[in-house]
Amino acid sequence: QVQLVESGGGLVQAGESLRLSCAASGYIFSINSMGWYRQTPGKQRELVAAIASGGVTNYAGSSKGRFTISRAENTFYLQMNSLKPEDTAVYYCNAVMTFRESGIMTHRELWGQGTLVTVSS
Repeated sequence: QVQLVESGGGLVQAGESLRLSCAASGYIFSINSMGWYRQTPGKQRELVAAIASGGVTNYAGSSKGRFTISRAENTFYLQMNSLKPEDTAVYYCNAVMTFRESGIMTHRELWGQGTLVTVSS
């Protein structure tokens, strides 16, 4: 079974750093794009950063200059520096992949389970 497993969330103070990881496992043929999103109660999930298979990155305005998305094989990372209380959220990884599922090649989007990041002031 193909899945995305996240790790690295936690509680930090404002100004500190965290690195989130998302490992894709299973029979994966290719990964077209990977991204990090975040969500707070009562709000829609929003893009934080994304990286395409060619390495092109895209950042939300609030992330630029502080967050860095990177990829190593089937694991991708979000390095978050200079964290602010408003960065507090559940962070989800997302990937658009081609993979084998129940013996069939499938192309679709998957989400991780989410990891909580709390930044105290």
